[in-house]
Amino acid sequence: MSNPFLHPRLPRREMLRRCSLGFGSLALSALLAPRLSGATPEKAAVRPPLYRPRARHVIFAYMSGGVSHLDSFDPKPELKRRHGQPMPVPVKPTMFNDNGNIMASPWESRPRGQSGIEMTDLFPQIAELADELAVIRSMTTKVNEHAQGNYTMHTGFPFLGHPSAGAWLGYGLGSENQNVPGFVVLQSGGATVPHGGVGLFSSGYLPAQYQASVLQVDQDPALANIKPAEADVLQRRRLNFIRDLDQRFAQESADPQIEAAIHNYETAYRMQAAVPELCDLRGETEATRRLYGLDSPDKNKAAYARQCLVARRLIERGVRFVELSCVSGGIGAGGPGNPWDQHGQIKEGHGSMAFQVDQPLAGLIRDLRNRGLLEDTLILFTGEFGRTPFSQGGSGRDHNPFGFSLWMAGGGVRGGSVVGATDDLGYYAVQDPCNIYDLWATILHLLGLDHEQLTYRYGGRDFRLTDVHGQLIRGVLA
Repeated sequence: MSNPFLHPRLPRREMLRRCSLGFGSLALSALLAPRLSGATPEKAAVRPPLYRPRARHVIFAYMSGGVSHLDSFDPKPELKRRHGQPMPVPVKPTMFNDNGNIMASPWESRPRGQSGIEMTDLFPQIAELADELAVIRSMTTKVNEHAQGNYTMHTGFPFLGHPSAGAWLGYGLGSENQNVPGFVVLQSGGATVPHGGVGLFSSGYLPAQYQASVLQVDQDPALANIKPAEADVLQRRRLNFIRDLDQRFAQESADPQIEAAIHNYETAYRMQAAVPELCDLRGETEATRRLYGLDSPDKNKAAYARQCLVARRLIERGVRFVELSCVSGGIGAGGPGNPWDQHGQIKEGHGSMAFQVDQPLAGLIRDLRNRGLLEDTLILFTGEFGRTPFSQGGSGRDHNPFGFSLWMAGGGVRGGSVVGATDDLGYYAVQDPCNIYDLWATILHLLGLDHEQLTYRYGGRDFRLTDVHGQLIRGVLA
């Protein structure tokens, strides 16, 4: 009888199944071994980038609801000159089709830094760092609704079921720290998931180990489902029992999702010690706390400041991708899932939201720079779309997908630069228009990945974060 292990047509996965108990089971064994034998855990796998990366980590400051580019990073003097006049060009359908006349920004603007980037006074502390920012003023999207916009910005597709960008980075580059996930979403102050739900942070069809872990950084525990409910000895017995079951099941299934689930047990066990430590800010200096605004009497600013500071601590510990969540609240602010959505009272709503994030984000940039971390940490600031140059309800602005702004800092971008432009009214992108696929292609490039080669076969085709699109936005590259 021939040896089945030498059969030339034996599938690779079947050979691995017969030769071992499965990689997931081995990972669980490696987890259990250190406590039992005193051995050192195997270093978490890090996949080498395709070429020399400029960035190793991403902090995604997501402004859910849609920040007005006209009132922040793309001010238009023409709006002031034409305030109260009808739009001189046809207006495309908006979210509510309750459109008024041209509305000037309630904030004054002026050139900032040595680069002279024109910005309003909406984000005064971020404006002081203009020479660190690469501003894209010609971003576009094909969607005009919050949930679809959120999915498009996070996954490249306007609907549920595809991996989030953070999951793609974990899949492409691996983890630098075996004790915490590679993709973490931070919340505080009652912040909720943007419209669309937790699928925004999903691993989609990638193995489940790449999905985000959501940490409530101002609660104890920060991640309730990993807090041990029993003594370590009892937990050890349960883990041993689970290991035995998983070994048997993995032998029969050879399913990558089963392997991913076993990997998640390992990570969750180690997070029991790692997460409380990284969320404990008592060791931070008083100067650092003031830099971020952690002790601000404004509870929303203080809550967001805590996220920013924990984000820095996560980056220091090797986490690949951290997303920050805005806190709803303030006069005129939008709902919990889209707090930047001001269809009315934009001065009050945008004002309160900007006050919440301005100092913490500026503090984060300064702190990363002072610690030598900014050069390999990329910060991305954006919402799902911009807002219209004409009013809604006399004091707000509707959604505008045809041209809006975002900025990046650190991680290999050219500080003090501006890419693209909208027309004189800020309605359409008219110079070097970009889309979200271009954005993620550029970010992957900065991380040492080719967006066309980072693929995963599912349902008979190769998927990628940039779908079948994407060109590098070379103007932001240092």
